[in-house]
Amino acid sequence: MNPLFCILLFIFTAFPFTGKGAETRRIYEPLTLRPDDAELRTAPARAKGSHLKVYLPNLPYIYTSHAINGALFRPANNERGWDYDLATSHKQVDDLTYEFKLRQGVVFQDGSPFNADAVVLNMEYFVYKPYRFTKLWEIIDQVEKIDDYTVRFHLTQRYGMFLNDVVWLQFYTGTYLDKFSWNGKGSCPNLAEPGPYGIGPYLLTEGYAEEDRQTPKLELVANPLYWDKRYPKVERVTIFTELNSEQAKDMVLSSEGELDIVPISSEHKIETMLSPYAKLVVSPSHKSYVIHLNMFNGHPKLLEKEVRLALNQALHQANLLYFVFQGEGRLSPITVAPDLPGVKEATQQLKPYSEVSDPYTPTTQIRLQNILKGLQFKVLTQENLLFLWRGIEDQLRKVGVTLEIETLPNEKDLFAQLFATAPGKNTKPWDFLSWGNDDWFFYHPWSNFLVYRTLNYLDNGLHWSTIPKDEVIDGYLEELFKTGVEEPGYNDIVYKIMQYAYDQAYMLFTPIPNAVLAVNKEVIFTPYKQAVMPLWEIEISTSHWSIRPGNYPEQLKQPVEIVKKNFK
Repeated sequence: MNPLFCILLFIFTAFPFTGKGAETRRIYEPLTLRPDDAELRTAPARAKGSHLKVYLPNLPYIYTSHAINGALFRPANNERGWDYDLATSHKQVDDLTYEFKLRQGVVFQDGSPFNADAVVLNMEYFVYKPYRFTKLWEIIDQVEKIDDYTVRFHLTQRYGMFLNDVVWLQFYTGTYLDKFSWNGKGSCPNLAEPGPYGIGPYLLTEGYAEEDRQTPKLELVANPLYWDKRYPKVERVTIFTELNSEQAKDMVLSSEGELDIVPISSEHKIETMLSPYAKLVVSPSHKSYVIHLNMFNGHPKLLEKEVRLALNQALHQANLLYFVFQGEGRLSPITVAPDLPGVKEATQQLKPYSEVSDPYTPTTQIRLQNILKGLQFKVLTQENLLFLWRGIEDQLRKVGVTLEIETLPNEKDLFAQLFATAPGKNTKPWDFLSWGNDDWFFYHPWSNFLVYRTLNYLDNGLHWSTIPKDEVIDGYLEELFKTGVEEPGYNDIVYKIMQYAYDQAYMLFTPIPNAVLAVNKEVIFTPYKQAVMPLWEIEISTSHWSIRPGNYPEQLKQPVEIVKKNFK
């Protein structure tokens, strides 16, 4: 829909003329949108007092990690998803050996040197308490120092996902490792307490953020010892993790100095465009909404494939896309971004259920009603996903299904219930559980496929899957581990995984959303498609509230055109 039409429609409906003389035709002037010109006023890097405030409701420990920590590779907004960070080059010596040249002259935030010894030390701690969301922890043999700035990683078996894992092999000072080691949890990174423990462009000075614990606020300040003197661009960043989404939206739209960047649902696009302080930024993303089906201690009907298929067949993805997401997204057969390697090819053959057969035809509705027979389900979700559940609830109601929806205050509480489900220790009963899953594995579908690995629930503390043991899909995933994205057979194995998950209806599948953000008009940045907030790259203008003398100029309060990023 044309944005200008939407705005005019909003004005007509929100502010109808009902006073004296309402019978007389009223003439409205069309609203003029000005270009986003903040870049014309870009402030000097690290201007004194510069400050940015961000709300991150999902995966805050992942989104902020590379702003604080350093790894051999760091996320990048390019086709492979990474650039060199603490490494300057790499080569694959053979199937089991990778060699990295390290950047020289780099120091940790406490001034201690980063070199091959630091890498070897960190990997010794990693092997003792690794992250376990991939298979890397099982197959690292040793990390060898070749010289002061060259290391080799030796694996015990071929592992095509190794370079994606390298993005998350982040390095810490010996002091930090002595206190916390690696976290040994289901995910990383490791941000257990504030301090000069990393190598990234920002120091964490207040708060902490991990998979299962976080503070409502994190404070970051520019690292004066950072090796790349171009970054960061802003002196200080405050990150909020536990706000109510409506509260966060109002904070960025209605005032200055409270929030600068907030993810919003598409229903607030017009309100954002009309804000005197915010602009609307939209970008394609690799974000997905994972909706687990509890096949351990949820509704027993979820163990029946016919019921799982019927639930998915009842969802009209195109309608969800246009009426719930307001067109901001893409259809997907199993809720995985369609432009990821291998997925792009698979989606040429595999289509969403509702694209194969219209769920709204009378015969289909009757068939689905006969299968679902007035079932009732319990939903656990974060409050910021209620907009999606309103659409799902409406569609499932057409086939006689009712939902009881409970919201939890933040993601860590939701994960606590998810991880406890396979062992039967969840304290809240649930049938559907949803969370925002972004592409933290960087141009690889593993972040979506992780939840299908039924071996997970056998690992101590790892319970990402709520599917009973399935040797077929576990076998496919083992093949995926071994196969690099450029290798023969990669596309075939991705297709097999997607086809099998699709046929078994192991999740409730919805469209892939665009990133839709309310951003202060004087903030300049390009979102990444992946799960990273590039805080070090973000700039502000000289008119930003943190450095501007006086009031915000009235002419800059005028509505700004939609800022579209990453669209080809």
